[in-house]
Amino acid sequence: MNADDIRAMIQPGQVHRDVYISDAVYQLEMRHLFTNAWVFVGHDSQTPNKGDYITTQVGDQPVIMVRHSDGEVKVLYNRCPHKGTKIAIDRAGNTGKFFRCPYHAWSFKTDGCLLAIPLKKGYEGTGLSESQNGKGMQAVGAVHNYRGFVFARLAEEGIGFDDFFGGSLSSIDNMVDRAPEGRVEISGPPLRYMHKCNWKMLVENQTDTCHPMVAHESSAGTAVKIYEQMGNPEPRPPAMQIIAPFMSPYEFFEDMGIRTWPNGHGHTGVNMSIHSNYDAIPGYFEAMVESYGEERAKAILDENRHNTVYFPNVMVKAPLTQLRNFIPLGADRTLVESYVYRLVGAPEQLTAMSAMYNRMINAPTSIVGHDDLEMYERAQEGLHAEGMQWVDIRRLHTGPEDFETEAVENGTTERQMRNQFHAWAKFMTMSMEDAAGVAAQ
Repeated sequence: MNADDIRAMIQPGQVHRDVYISDAVYQLEMRHLFTNAWVFVGHDSQTPNKGDYITTQVGDQPVIMVRHSDGEVKVLYNRCPHKGTKIAIDRAGNTGKFFRCPYHAWSFKTDGCLLAIPLKKGYEGTGLSESQNGKGMQAVGAVHNYRGFVFARLAEEGIGFDDFFGGSLSSIDNMVDRAPEGRVEISGPPLRYMHKCNWKMLVENQTDTCHPMVAHESSAGTAVKIYEQMGNPEPRPPAMQIIAPFMSPYEFFEDMGIRTWPNGHGHTGVNMSIHSNYDAIPGYFEAMVESYGEERAKAILDENRHNTVYFPNVMVKAPLTQLRNFIPLGADRTLVESYVYRLVGAPEQLTAMSAMYNRMINAPTSIVGHDDLEMYERAQEGLHAEGMQWVDIRRLHTGPEDFETEAVENGTTERQMRNQFHAWAKFMTMSMEDAAGVAAQ
């Protein structure tokens, strides 16, 4: 499969089903897309002390994010250069001043540099010291820490961090600025939830505003009906503040608006969102005013973006200080990690609200999350039907679109999905040869 084959799968208003169900396409995503794009790794508060590390993966590549002795965060491939053994298998820990391979005791500094080899004299004159293996653990191509959020590009060369994300970083800015002290910290481990579907289905769903009032009628709709039967008592409990807006009418979501940026990024909730009418937390606005002044504090808190997609596979929900990481494990398997962050200097009640939302909406026990999961799995199965080959994403598509510029449109448009697939083809093919190049070989 060459670059021309990949581009042919993406057409105006539709994409070929193979982008979701083909194992060959999935393997190419791991080799090209997740190598060329900037991918979320973790938050630096997960590794506050020297030697602290977490293990995760970028695409299908196992990596270690570690706090080096100089205080900087490094991202290394989780592989010993000797026999390929994984250096770390725990999700998190502290390695001290060095990593030590459990197989042959090769050891490495926390920036990956080779530290020591037992019986090193046995390698004298072998060329090991001049080889790549003799240098130590391999670092990924590039790492960038943006306001605590650590991203990596596996490729040694490629698009820069700022060029890749551009104006989309304003959503991370808004989330971090919501902290009176201007920083956030991880609040415990994420909720992890396996989905038997392609990772792109989850990413698309983050800006799909035509499904909530339909797919969530059995969960959110039932909760609203019961609360109405109770007489809509005040004050509204936090659980109702969270779940009731899922049943907002189509017109509400149309008016919310969607903003798209180049390279596949975008967010719902330009004008308002389902998070706009939560009750105020006592003392929070006052703390913000003390830090930022009243005008700036109001501007920060009045920005209530719904879901921001950071292509390829992350969603940030700034008003609730959450991040969801959609980790691909196969063409039909995705591990979802849902993180909650604490706003440093803000009342702890805000963290409690975010954690409640995470449990209600994103947990394996969520009544809302299972609505989505059933739709994903039905789609994953249904796409194998031979009736047709294409998936429709043409809502409010009326002509040629320029995805290299920022745009704001009706909140129910599928432009963001089209934007993601434009970026998908771009980063899939930038390191692939077209048909002519393959033929020349």
